[in-house]
Amino acid sequence: MFGITFPSLAFFAAAVPAVTLVGLSKGGLGGAFALMGVPLMALVVSPLDAAAIFLPILIVMDMVALWAWRHHNDRTLFLYILPGGLVGVALGWATSALVSPDALKVVISVSMVLFSLRYFWQTFGPGKGQPIEPKPHRIGPAALWGTLCGYASFVAHAGGPPFQIYALPLRLDPKKYTGASVRFFALVNAIKVVPYVALGALDMRNFSTSLTLLPVALLATFAGAMIVRRLKPDVFYPLAYGLGLAASLKLLWDAFFA
Repeated sequence: MFGITFPSLAFFAAAVPAVTLVGLSKGGLGGAFALMGVPLMALVVSPLDAAAIFLPILIVMDMVALWAWRHHNDRTLFLYILPGGLVGVALGWATSALVSPDALKVVISVSMVLFSLRYFWQTFGPGKGQPIEPKPHRIGPAALWGTLCGYASFVAHAGGPPFQIYALPLRLDPKKYTGASVRFFALVNAIKVVPYVALGALDMRNFSTSLTLLPVALLATFAGAMIVRRLKPDVFYPLAYGLGLAASLKLLWDAFFA
């Protein structure tokens, strides 16, 4: 199945659901769905090819999402987390051959699991009903989670959970949260093109495969945006944390058993 020129039915059986999940995530349903994309596609092509095929798709999805959320943003969130994200991409390029992707998966997923369980305990545990106060912006955590976000995005397109760990406790309006997220990952993905080309992963074969999946990507991105626009904060945040928890458990499974 590796090195296919014309994608087979088996390829599309894995790739279409993978792209749909990533598109829903890009539309605003959070980074959890996106974590499923590369592992699903890696069932039918090599992991490096899966990541390379996804990158042009992600960039087009970013363009659609930027248009869909052009009127919504949280400038402070974007500016706080961006420097760390850029550092993380640079570190990913420099050390991608030295650091085990599984080790990164464990660090990210354990952090997200604990973070999500804490939220659900506060929201539905003995102290439920008490308002959860928004966290203020902090330079140190923004730099830490932004760097992990950029690094995870480079090596596995898995930057969603670190972004959520920093951004969700801010308790922003869902539309502003999504607008800042869309802008951040659009810039990170655009920057990733240069190192991916340098690594030889973005060849014409993978690029042509990306083009065949673009219609699915565009439809899923618009669908994700439409869903989020209709979600209230008391629905959006439990959904975002729940998806983050599920995706982190999947990352842990991949790290130890895949």
